[in-house]
Amino acid sequence: MIRIDSLYKTFNKGQPNQVDAINGINLHIAAGDYVIVVGSNGSGKSTLMDLISGSVVPTRGAISFNGKDVSKLADYNRSPWVARVFQNPLSGTAPDLSILDNFRLAALRTKPKGFNVGATNAFKTLVKERIAVLNMGLENKTGQLMGTLSGGQRQALTLLMSVMDDCKILLLDEPSAALDPKSAQVVMQTADHLIKDFKLTAMLVTHNLKDAFTYGNRIIQLSEGAIKYDKSAAEKHALTQEELFNWFF
Repeated sequence: MIRIDSLYKTFNKGQPNQVDAINGINLHIAAGDYVIVVGSNGSGKSTLMDLISGSVVPTRGAISFNGKDVSKLADYNRSPWVARVFQNPLSGTAPDLSILDNFRLAALRTKPKGFNVGATNAFKTLVKERIAVLNMGLENKTGQLMGTLSGGQRQALTLLMSVMDDCKILLLDEPSAALDPKSAQVVMQTADHLIKDFKLTAMLVTHNLKDAFTYGNRIIQLSEGAIKYDKSAAEKHALTQEELFNWFF
């Protein structure tokens, strides 16, 4: 599904503040894999996700989705494949629009724009059914402005919105880091269910070692822009919390 070959990313090349963020990563992620990415600050986690999403372009190397080279495509040209959820719960929603209108925009992300898309009763029913799984009582408040909701509510809805279109790849950039423990649990469990139910290929960047241990079927540790550890499903299943903790010491 995702293939990365000899990937490098250097910022401020040739300048005193040059940063070699990604250093020769080779990575193949099969369809349906849920890959957890851990590493210390500055290890290259977010840059790797930026490169996959298309928000930055590689200095060298190639990225392909299902055999199609997307290395030079901007993020908006990768939207038929990729949806991304950021750490900031305010990033993925329009605060001055209703919950329903936010879902409508999400459904229009890669489709021709039209006034009737998302306006049918069938669409409204679908949105309510999707929201009901959160058990937050928001399914009957779809006319409420998104900006009046809590960060946890908005992040959970952002996750649901990410699958309103036909994305195949879900990138989760520390989606629960800014939330209280209860909201964080709802967001992480919602993400896990969506990945399984929609058979998505997913990547989670996290500093939370409990989440790294609990979720996903593969785990990677980055260090200085390179892969230090890459554990398969069987190896991750056998990994203990103590062993994972010791990766950082």
